[in-house]
Amino acid sequence: MLARNDRDHACVVADAMLVSAIGAVVAMVILGSFPQAMFPNSQVHGLDWLLPITVLAISWTDIALSALAYRHDVGATVRARSVVEPWTISLVAFVWSYISLRDGLIIAYVFSMVAAMIAALIPLLKSYGIPHGWKPDLPLAWRTARRNMPLAAADAVEWGSRRVDIAVLGLFLSPAYVGIYYVAQQVASLPSKLKTSFEPVLGPVIARNIAANDYRAVAQQVRQVGFWILAAQAGIAISLAIPGRGVMGLVGSNFTGGTATLAFLLIAEVVAATAVVSEAALIYVARHRNMMISLAMLAIEAALSVAFIFLFKDLHEWIGDGLDVRRWQMTGPAAALCVALGLASIVKARLLSRVLGHPVSGWRWDLLWAAAAGVAVGVPVRIFFPNGLNSHSACR
Repeated sequence: MLARNDRDHACVVADAMLVSAIGAVVAMVILGSFPQAMFPNSQVHGLDWLLPITVLAISWTDIALSALAYRHDVGATVRARSVVEPWTISLVAFVWSYISLRDGLIIAYVFSMVAAMIAALIPLLKSYGIPHGWKPDLPLAWRTARRNMPLAAADAVEWGSRRVDIAVLGLFLSPAYVGIYYVAQQVASLPSKLKTSFEPVLGPVIARNIAANDYRAVAQQVRQVGFWILAAQAGIAISLAIPGRGVMGLVGSNFTGGTATLAFLLIAEVVAATAVVSEAALIYVARHRNMMISLAMLAIEAALSVAFIFLFKDLHEWIGDGLDVRRWQMTGPAAALCVALGLASIVKARLLSRVLGHPVSGWRWDLLWAAAAGVAVGVPVRIFFPNGLNSHSACR
């Protein structure tokens, strides 16, 4: 909106705040009226009703940080998300533990979200100032929300793709195996943090180049950032997958059975890099087609998760390795996620390349040779030194 609008930027930001406020109030009323949606497995009591407040805080924080990123102020994102938010939730939880053991985490979370919002709004006001002459325009707000509905749907699908596998797994296996899968998912989320670190810079650059109809620059930016993310995520994935049993064992000995699941989830994060970077541009040039691809990917993931659970059960019976069949089945949704994200990366990259008229894929064959070298060195070390390269084993 800032790149395409000649109005005072402070008024544009105010319009965005109005849109999000309306949507947030609707969500807050719904969640406040039906709090069981937030706590499906426990009773609603105490200060649980405060949780919907975070809807407005999160949305305003996102808009403020996006507006600041447009002016290349990435430091505000670091302060709000990496300093204020985690320190606030930790300090409030610590202090509240001496006051009461009830509602402490809810209060700490609400305080952290509100503190992050304040930390984002202060530099926003310093950078953009007060919107002079701005008047609320509800028809414009509605048109803005409707125009960005495909983007909201794509974000929801991105969130859902990391939840549907757990939902499907819970239909077929006990909560114990769902818990192991969840831990593996949290470990595998580490590489995904890299792509989020590029978003504050990549988005404004793409928006400016698209507004100037410089599609060649957009393709070049997507291709370069895609390569950086792909290379970094591949390196992290290899370093976590080779000692995967030990990594899962850090949580507890009962979690080492999720090593194969961890490997598939790490691969999924790597193959998803191209889709994520391509989507950063598709939301501007082909938002509806991007949404349809995302929805199709989610449906494919759900269907393949069910199919792979039964397929891996049959493979276990055919191979007969003596392991618990449920460990094999637990790997099914992770493998389905790999396939679905891989297909999404291919389709979205090709769609963006066709729209922009330039190649956008960040894949380079050098990545394969570098990964092969890392595996060739790491796997033998893992086999011959299963307990680590300590001084005793090295001398022996």
